[in-house]
Amino acid sequence: MINLIIDAANEKIVFAIVTEKQSYTTTYINSRENFDNFMKLIQNFFNKKKIKISDCDTIYVNLGPGKFTSLRIALSIAKGISLSNKATLIGFKSDDLINKNYKNLIKFYKKKISINSLIKPIYSS
Repeated sequence: MINLIIDAANEKIVFAIVTEKQSYTTTYINSRENFDNFMKLIQNFFNKKKIKISDCDTIYVNLGPGKFTSLRIALSIAKGISLSNKATLIGFKSDDLINKNYKNLIKFYKKKISINSLIKPIYSS
């Protein structure tokens, strides 16, 4: 089982791949340039770890609170990957993430899993 986590709600863009045996994380500055290349950054991350995006079972995306553009791009990419790979898409809030521990986030959602068909971003003012 391969989980992709996309978190662009804060000052850094975080991508994490969590499997049953390993986890990998990379960060980028939350900037316009990185959002212009968002999908390319994800692809490079997967390529470096020698994992196929098509093998993702579940995609977690941070719904905020955060900046409008950051959340919209992250959510759009997550939805696109989810649809093309028939992966489950789960939205989480920044409050669900304790000490940036993405493994615990996955455990939390596995216990509480109730997937809504409507994902609502939380934009900061």
